[in-house]
Amino acid sequence: MPSRLLEKKTGSTTDLQENLRRLDRLANLGLVAASAAHEIKNGLVAVSTFVELAAQKSDEPEMAELVRRELRRINGLVTQMLRFAAPKPATFAPVLVHELLDHSLRLLEHQMNGQMITLKRDFAATPDTVQGDESQMQQAFMNLLLNAVEAIGNHGELAVTTQSATDLQGRRRLLLHIHDSGPGITAEDLPHLFEPFFTTKQNGTGLGLAISRRVVEEHRGTIEIQSAVGSGTTFTLSLPAE
Repeated sequence: MPSRLLEKKTGSTTDLQENLRRLDRLANLGLVAASAAHEIKNGLVAVSTFVELAAQKSDEPEMAELVRRELRRINGLVTQMLRFAAPKPATFAPVLVHELLDHSLRLLEHQMNGQMITLKRDFAATPDTVQGDESQMQQAFMNLLLNAVEAIGNHGELAVTTQSATDLQGRRRLLLHIHDSGPGITAEDLPHLFEPFFTTKQNGTGLGLAISRRVVEEHRGTIEIQSAVGSGTTFTLSLPAE
């Protein structure tokens, strides 16, 4: 019996040491990524300026617009890398979740209309005020909503709902559900969705969901996902409510 206990304890210590080494590698990787992203972003300023001046004199407007679009895409990727590797501290203040959701959905309205996506919303949480950083929360909401819209494709449905709840300690919570009628996620991919740089999209960065989870957790919240192939996907956020 003592030898089994010793073996179990040794195994636990080994696991802990391996986890610490893994965290150290991730921290170093984050520093390298942040440094590289910062340098790339600085270089893009000069490149973008030159391209814009050249595009104004170009006889090929379609090619000029293609270059502009690709530069915007690269800049967006680098910006997300910076936010993930070196996020700025959150500044907490009262945030009206329903107003923030309305604003985020308006930004996606044109894209949803183009894809003929039906939007269903039911904002039932009362009150809908949480303590948080409005800018960071909008980024998290936009990442999740855009992920849903892209998953749906054409002729689908997006449902955004909120409700009030109480946890086991009697504290008020605001629940936000984002459901898409997309193809769903395989059981093999589901555990990896929030991992940085993991993506199932052809042109995805694999940072949007990782950033969203980080923001939610920094706001003392949780984020869960339910999905199955052929049944769509639902993200559920739980945030402390006032």
